[in-house]
Amino acid sequence: MPAAMYVDVFDRNPYGTNCWLLAAERSDDAVVVDPGFEPLAVRSMLQAAGKTSVAVLLTHAHMDHAEAAGDFAGDDLPVFIHEADAVAYDDLRHWNPGFENPLTPVKDLRTIVDGEVLRFAGFEIEVWHTPGHTPGHCCFRTDATVLSGDLVFAGSIGRSDFPNSSPVDMDASLRRFLTLPDELPVLPGHGPRTAVGNERESNPFLQGLG
Repeated sequence: MPAAMYVDVFDRNPYGTNCWLLAAERSDDAVVVDPGFEPLAVRSMLQAAGKTSVAVLLTHAHMDHAEAAGDFAGDDLPVFIHEADAVAYDDLRHWNPGFENPLTPVKDLRTIVDGEVLRFAGFEIEVWHTPGHTPGHCCFRTDATVLSGDLVFAGSIGRSDFPNSSPVDMDASLRRFLTLPDELPVLPGHGPRTAVGNERESNPFLQGLG
């Protein structure tokens, strides 16, 4: 991770979910990824750093990653989520039967697809659709890092036993993750930062996949 890049994290919540804040060198704009909790606290962190949020990205639609996105975005900011998880905002029963997942409504919800490149805060963000944990789960790849959401954590991986999860899709997404270069830093949805090479070498859930 280049030292000049602004990266911060808000993780003070019952689930230990990481809300990542990112901006390129010399950019006053920032992207917020997975604001699940305490939008005012996240805004305070940005203000203290002299940054202004310009977009919200969601790795997936589980409440610990997405519940506060609507409040954080308000009337001004777009919220980006894969089309397969966007249905959680208007048809929760269809999206994940029997799964309680209250989400604050989002006024400007925009869908993204695999391979799409977003340009915000002075850098490019490539969308990697990595289903398995949820149908529309995505990782976000930049030149400096990959935000892995609930696909890969330090020493572990996300669950694939929810009603709308898919172990088969999860396996394919993990194999795709392992195509990334070893030196690439990983900013996960929970827990500490890691790197692709660390997980390739020591993560027991990735052994034999790559």
